Formats: sequence, C-alpha cells, structure tokens
Amino acid sequence: MMNLDEIEAELLKNVANIDGVPEGAYNFRVNGKSIGRKSSKNINVEPRETVDGLKITIAPNTNAEAVHIPVIISKSGYAETVYNDFYIGENANVTIIAGCGIYNCGTDDSIHDGIHRFYVGKNAKVKYIEKHYGAGPSKGKILNPTTEVFLEEGSYAELEMEQIKGVDSTIRTTKAELKKGSQILINERLFTEGRQEATSKYDVTMEEDNTSTNIISRSVATDFSRQIFKSNIIGAAKCKGHSECDAILMDKGSVLALPALDARNLDAELIHEAAIGKIAGEQITKLMTLGLNQQQAESQIVNGFLK
Repeated sequence: MMNLDEIEAELLKNVANIDGVPEGAYNFRVNGKSIGRKSSKNINVEPRETVDGLKITIAPNTNAEAVHIPVIISKSGYAETVYNDFYIGENANVTIIAGCGIYNCGTDDSIHDGIHRFYVGKNAKVKYIEKHYGAGPSKGKILNPTTEVFLEEGSYAELEMEQIKGVDSTIRTTKAELKKGSQILINERLFTEGRQEATSKYDVTMEEDNTSTNIISRSVATDFSRQIFKSNIIGAAKCKGHSECDAILMDKGSVLALPALDARNLDAELIHEAAIGKIAGEQITKLMTLGLNQQQAESQIVNGFLK
C-alpha cells in the first residue's frame, strides 16, 4: 500500500497536504487504480458498480471526521472520467479532502475529469477541499472538475476550490440546489501562467426560504493566460446571494467576468461585486523599500492575495 515514487509522493503532498497514510477513511487513486482504500466506523468507502469511481457514505451524527480521496496521474497520455458520490447523513459534521495532481513528461495529453455529487442530509455540515496541481516539462495537463451539491433543510456546505499551478486547461463547473434554511460558501483560488486557460462556472439555485450563498473568487492571470469567470445565482424565495470576483492581471494575462443575478422573488437579496486590475504601484514600492526586488515584491503580493 502507498507504494509511490518520488514524483507521485510530491504530487500527493501538493494536492492533499499529506505525507504517508492519514488517519480515518481514505482512497488513493494512481493512474486509474486504487493503491489503498480504508473505511472507518462512520465512513464507508466503496467502489461504484456501474461506473469508475466511489460511493462514500457518512453515517448520521458523525462528528469531526475526515476522508481523503486524492487522485494522481503520472502517466503521459492517460485520460479518465471518475464519478464520486457522497451521502452525508443527518447532523454529520465532516471534512472531505480531494484534489488531483498530474505529472506529464510525454507528448500526449493527460486528463482527469472528476464528477463529484454531494447529498447533504438535514442539518449536516460538510467542508470539501479540492486542490489541482500540474508538474512536469510537457504541456497537456488537463483537469475538468464537476461538483454538484444538493443541500437538505438546515444543512451547510463549504467548498474550497484551489488551482495551485501547472494546469494547462481547465473547465470547472459547480452547481448547487438549496432547500429551506441551507447555506453554501464557495471559495475559489486560481492561478494561471504561460498560455494556460481556465473557465469557472457556478450555478446556485435557491427556491426555498432562508437560504443563502456566497461565492468568492480570487485569481491571478499572468503571461498570456486566459481566465473566464461565470456565476449565476437564482433567487426564487426569501434568500440571500452574494458573488464576488477579484482578479489581478500581470503581463498579457486576461480575465473575463460574467456574473448573473436572477431574482424571482420580492424577498430575494442578490449582490455581485467584481474588480479586475493590476497590482498597485505603491504596494510594490512599499515592499521594495523593505529590501525586496520587484519580482520578489510581486510574488509576495500575489501569494497574499490568493490566501
């Protein structure tokens, strides 16, 4: 179990922040195969029967437990589509750590398409962490995650969606449907360089009272990279929705923000904020007076912005 080479171990550390076998439930997938899987007393991890992927069931009232399900691709030209379904019992409070790392040193594209569906029970809470990372000298590191969240009454979901670096192309699709009194918070952190392309699409539907959503995206586009941010919040009940897109442009990078607010009820409160621009000159000057050169100052600002 966990027979990883140096490259695979480094990918795992970057996307899941672990070195070795974690406590609790887990599944480690490398080049299409599970190299280690474990269930716990309250979290059952089993393979899907009809498609490639996992069915993860979390018992009601499970508290302060975590499950790790990272994916690693180190084989050039390997492509996969994986379907993971999560059933989170009533009153549970859990953390799910996913993420995918790709190393490509060949001539063909390496692709991971991950489809994750969350069925969050009444009054349950889930925190989902997904990091994407690419390494290796070749282009063609492609990640297309799809996340669907279905929130029952009084439940709460927090999504941390982070693309660290090295991903050449990504289309990130997230959808959520909220029932009475439920909430979802989405934090996106995105960095692109070279000629990388990244599209983020968020659709949240609130059709029952006292629901709320908050979508926050922070991104940096450098070199000749291109980013597109699309958000659509539908408020068809007494609800609150907020979408915020903040982006820094460097070099010849470009960002297109396309927010949409669809209010279908008099008591729907929907807000969008967007800001796209370069690093302020006074920020760089201040850091340079502390002994940093311009490149170091820019790096410090970008790192702080994406935290």
